[in-house]
Amino acid sequence: QVQLVESGGGLVQPGGSLRLSCAVSGSVVSVNSMGWYRQAPGRQRELVAVIRTGGVTTYADSVKDRFTISRENAKNAVYLQMSSLKSEDTAVYYCNADILATTASRSLSFWGQGTQVTVSS
Repeated sequence: QVQLVESGGGLVQPGGSLRLSCAVSGSVVSVNSMGWYRQAPGRQRELVAVIRTGGVTTYADSVKDRFTISRENAKNAVYLQMSSLKSEDTAVYYCNADILATTASRSLSFWGQGTQVTVSS
């Protein structure tokens, strides 16, 4: 059974940094795009950043120049380095990946369980 396991959330002061990690567990053939989304209370889930197999990245305008997404293909892992954090970055952050599992005939989108990031003094 394929799962995404996240870690790294927490409480941080404005201007601080956090690093989120997400790893794929289970038997897979390939992991294609990987990314991070977030959902603040009362708001829709939104894209934060995505990284494709070749390393091409896309960021939401609100996090450009502050967040960096990276991946480690050998570990089927994706990371989000967050710097200069603001109160408006407070949200539950979800890992997402497009995965072809060994038990599947096509790629499917998988989600992590979410990790809380709170930016507050």
